[in-house]
Amino acid sequence: MSDESLFREVDEEVRQEQLKKLWDRYGNYVIALAAGVIIAVAALKGWQYWELKQSEAAAATYANALKLIGENKRGQADDALKTISYAGFAQIAKLRRAANLATGGKSDEAIALYDEVAADAGADPAARDLARIRAGYLLADKLAPAELIKRLGALDNDQSDWRGAAREVFALAAYRTGDYAMADRYANAILADGDVPLSLRQRAKLLVELLTPLLGTGAQK
Repeated sequence: MSDESLFREVDEEVRQEQLKKLWDRYGNYVIALAAGVIIAVAALKGWQYWELKQSEAAAATYANALKLIGENKRGQADDALKTISYAGFAQIAKLRRAANLATGGKSDEAIALYDEVAADAGADPAARDLARIRAGYLLADKLAPAELIKRLGALDNDQSDWRGAAREVFALAAYRTGDYAMADRYANAILADGDVPLSLRQRAKLLVELLTPLLGTGAQK
């Protein structure tokens, strides 16, 4: 045997002895770590599967509720929507519940649900603003314009996607209360805004036409 072969053999034996000592000392930790990784991966896969099943169940319940609404079975639809608690669908279900209640003539209950979504700091900001607007429309024939401005005033700015709807709520409330000048001001603000939906501008145009002969009748200025 050459010196080089002898050195290699001795070196290999030394390495094996060192590995054996390391394994004797840390082997249990290595096994525990490997088991922990396996458990963590299994838990992650289990959670992902559970999330998928929850999402699928919520989607199926929501679709069934829409079907019931289409069949005018509003009570059954409301019961179905109440059961949806999965985060990805909960706020959508609550908004749909409120719309369903409003269509069924239960505006106070609908407003309460919209206000609940609007006050939920964990909800999507777009959902919260939508809830504010929808509640505002329901309240346009109940509250004074000043009260509605308190509710929706933050949306009445040129950067808000909801500015047209907010201004329409204010105009409708002002028209109802006889403040025709205020109603005209907000309706014309909608007409002058080329970025709001066409349907909104068309309704504003009709309102302006209704207001024109009224503005000289001694209404509030």
